[in-house]
Amino acid sequence: MKYIIGIDLGTTNSVLAFAELQSDGSGKVQLLSLPQLVAPGTTESKSSLPSFSYIANPAETGQGAYDLPWATNRSFAVGELARTRSADAPDRTVGASKSWLCHHAVDRRAAILPWNAPAEVPKISPVAAARQYLQHLVDAWHDQFPDSPIADQQVVLTVPASFDPVARELTREAAIGAGLGENFVFLEEPQAALYAWLDQQGDAWRKMLKVDDSVLVCDVGGGTTDLTLIKVEEEGGALVLKRSAVGDHLLVGGDNMDLAAAHFVAGKFAENGTELDPWQSVALWHSCRMAKETLLTENGPQTHPISILGRGSKLIASTVSVDVDKSALSALLLDGFFPACAIDDAPQRQPMSGFQEIGLPYESDPGITRHIAAFVKQHCVENGDVVLPKHILFNGGVFKADGFRNRMLKVIGSWDKKSDGEQPTEAAVTALAGGEDLDFAVARGACFYGLNKHSGGMRIRGGVGNSYYVGIETAGLAIPGAPRPLKALCVVPFGMEEGTELSVESNPIGLVVGQPVSFRFFASKTRKEDRPGQLLDRWTDEELLETDPLLTTLTVDGTDETFVPVKFDAKITELGMFELWCASAVDGQESARRWKLEFNVRDKS
Repeated sequence: MKYIIGIDLGTTNSVLAFAELQSDGSGKVQLLSLPQLVAPGTTESKSSLPSFSYIANPAETGQGAYDLPWATNRSFAVGELARTRSADAPDRTVGASKSWLCHHAVDRRAAILPWNAPAEVPKISPVAAARQYLQHLVDAWHDQFPDSPIADQQVVLTVPASFDPVARELTREAAIGAGLGENFVFLEEPQAALYAWLDQQGDAWRKMLKVDDSVLVCDVGGGTTDLTLIKVEEEGGALVLKRSAVGDHLLVGGDNMDLAAAHFVAGKFAENGTELDPWQSVALWHSCRMAKETLLTENGPQTHPISILGRGSKLIASTVSVDVDKSALSALLLDGFFPACAIDDAPQRQPMSGFQEIGLPYESDPGITRHIAAFVKQHCVENGDVVLPKHILFNGGVFKADGFRNRMLKVIGSWDKKSDGEQPTEAAVTALAGGEDLDFAVARGACFYGLNKHSGGMRIRGGVGNSYYVGIETAGLAIPGAPRPLKALCVVPFGMEEGTELSVESNPIGLVVGQPVSFRFFASKTRKEDRPGQLLDRWTDEELLETDPLLTTLTVDGTDETFVPVKFDAKITELGMFELWCASAVDGQESARRWKLEFNVRDKS
């Protein structure tokens, strides 16, 4: 092993950072230049790879139009060209595939993307899309470091803190298919962002953070909002960092803002007498992403033109354009996505129709500040009182705009009230200084984590971000039309460290073998005190969330048994994957009769 590699497989952009290991275990983190198509037949190197895939029309693929230095006769493109084509050919462009990886309502190994594209357009699965992006990063690495195969290096691949075991398993599958090798490790994206800040600060972070401080890592990217709480503790006279809470997987972020901007701009087109058809509207959505990134940068222009292709029977389509004003767009997005709210304001649930189109489960309430209020109220509690986090670390491309960061600090600060109703003299929450490398912090932080892991340096503690349970069907008389009650047995406690395993102390549980059965699993971010072997008779939907079941048939060779008493051994792998082992509880058979249950996607056939 010569290099440590950190990979940010982002919803909107993917990045690879690396460091060459020195004799003392240190290394300088730097970014890999990523060659990619910017136009058919034209390749440029950039620091990030847009996470888009364009499926070319057969008429476009001649004369090596989509070839790369390491691949020829290609019928697709990923990266900058694909993102550009998303504006005028959305029906052939795959975006937000990472969000589909954790969508339970679809078969994520099936060729379903681009979603709702015409039948004549070839499609790929969310797993295949992730593999394409990772494969491009791997090929770019091998093109520049041919003597250092990536499978022989230590790779740290980031995932959202809120990814459940199924989404992690699918990401692992894509990573191995792209050639990362079996020895890579997962790291949660908000932790990676904090590692990047730690690397930037050096030892100075120990003067900036104090015992009992807490840091809210707020990562608002293209497709998701990811929240994590890090606490500062003391052990043996030294400061240590511990991840104490993670938020839900919130599908609200830059994509929602782009859609809001598209509705706003569509109104301007209508004022000029242009009514957009559905595909023009999708193209407008993608065009508004570029306008937002242009207008809301610190020194961005005051106006930005948006043009889309006209629709009609003409051989050469005309274009229609409008100018978007920076101040109007800023007000729309600030008030819509970072509204003023109170700490008790819960996310608003919109009335649901009885029938809904299947698609990504975007949050019905786009108010990110209300989601943060709910997270803080649930996880930042001491002795029954809400205690605001002392610091906030911003991450994600949305926070490139100063206005979004300032609004966030103002809203969270308004939650801190003295008993007499007066505002405190000091700011309730402060943004951590530095850490402004919002496009590359996750990849850089993942690389820095790998260096610390290799050298034994400081690491954020925390383990898994959920408690895990298995569903146990109770014995009893059958009642027509009523399923038997279900109990939940805790098999993994909150915070169980990667690379550890434990035996679950409980009475023997009957394992059904020799026939197809469904094993039900549950997860909880809030029941942090439950211990392995604890059996729950009842719970609320807010406490326990059912994950994908495992549908399988376990067999016993040489016997007709259908029911085996077992006890459980739980393991969290170095990858952060949850494995549940069922060991025979019959005397003398424990070592010979063991079955492993792994999370998998629901069988859709």
